[in-house]
Amino acid sequence: MIVSQLSEAQRVTFDQFKENVKDCKLPDPSEDYILKWLVARNFDLDQAEKMLRHSVQWRLANRIDELKDQWEPPTVLVKYYPMGIIGYDKLFCPVWIVSFGQADWRGMLQSVSKRDYVRYVCYLSEMGIVQMKKNSEHAGKPVTCQTIVIDMEGLSMRQMGYKPFREVGIEGIKISESNYPENLRKTIIINAPKIFTLVFNMVKPFLHPVTLDKISIFGFDKSEWTAALLKEIDADQLPVHYGGTLTDSNGDPKCSGKISLGGEVPQSYYMEAVKPTVKPEMTSMTVSSSSKKKLEYKIIQANSVLRWEFMTEDSDIGFSVYYVERNGERVDIITNERVQSHLMMEEGDVVCVRPVLYVLEFDNSYSYLRSKKVWYRVVVDLPSATVVPFEEFNQK
Repeated sequence: MIVSQLSEAQRVTFDQFKENVKDCKLPDPSEDYILKWLVARNFDLDQAEKMLRHSVQWRLANRIDELKDQWEPPTVLVKYYPMGIIGYDKLFCPVWIVSFGQADWRGMLQSVSKRDYVRYVCYLSEMGIVQMKKNSEHAGKPVTCQTIVIDMEGLSMRQMGYKPFREVGIEGIKISESNYPENLRKTIIINAPKIFTLVFNMVKPFLHPVTLDKISIFGFDKSEWTAALLKEIDADQLPVHYGGTLTDSNGDPKCSGKISLGGEVPQSYYMEAVKPTVKPEMTSMTVSSSSKKKLEYKIIQANSVLRWEFMTEDSDIGFSVYYVERNGERVDIITNERVQSHLMMEEGDVVCVRPVLYVLEFDNSYSYLRSKKVWYRVVVDLPSATVVPFEEFNQK
């Protein structure tokens, strides 16, 4: 939906919403972008504003606006992450081909950190937005969404059974649903085997009902899914392999010269697992079995940068970062994920846009028998920033 398609009543609600969020620093100030947030929450003003403001904070904290120009994605992801824009559909929306079943998800996640993997997912989302703007100029009309073709051919339980991939995949879906609303026009899943039902049931709870309504699933009947693709996409914008007429310069019917189709990741890309060592400036704490521990900091000055590094002695641990609004509401910046901090030093940072309580949480609730010893260091290294542990702040 675009602003010009609104009814009179919807336009009144939209104008109020636009006024409510006029103080937000948006990556795209256009009315059609602002409308997406309202549509995503069924024109509920309060819920739409809450969603948008949380996303603005998330973008700032994770430096999302810097991804396109100031971040160089890991080579292994550029080469082997099986996703790329091939053309546009009949409404000029960018068309992505995702060779999901041909991807070596294990290999990729053994070659980069989860943080870089998630950043790359965000990077691709940002590049999709860039392409939508280009298509808008080409079409002479607003292009606000995309079409995705997901090919499940070759899908194996070996890949789907890899827990780190399941975890990071769910995190990527959550990020997309929370921060890139109404960017999807249509998702067409093809060559879906029986085991795909298990995969889909795993992610369905994290998809908004509006998103689910845009997904069509087809099995191995090529004539059936080819007809579905050509209904949405002209043949000259679709690879020959998928029923179109497009090839790359080498005549490849899958257009591997234009987009990455995945494939096995060479082990030369794998990260070397070197057990980290404790640094002199680190502090230790023990997280008991079936429990969590928090490092709480009250940020006094906005735009401070909170940096951390930590390691565990014998096993992995869950880790998340969030801040607490003055009304007590928790806002996640980095969602909880288990990190292999016993194999590699875990490092990261966030921009503390709001001067509120920030929390680094270590989660050992999944371990019923084993406690975890964590060595950590947390600092704010901007000269103009001020930070104190929350318990000390309360004593002042």
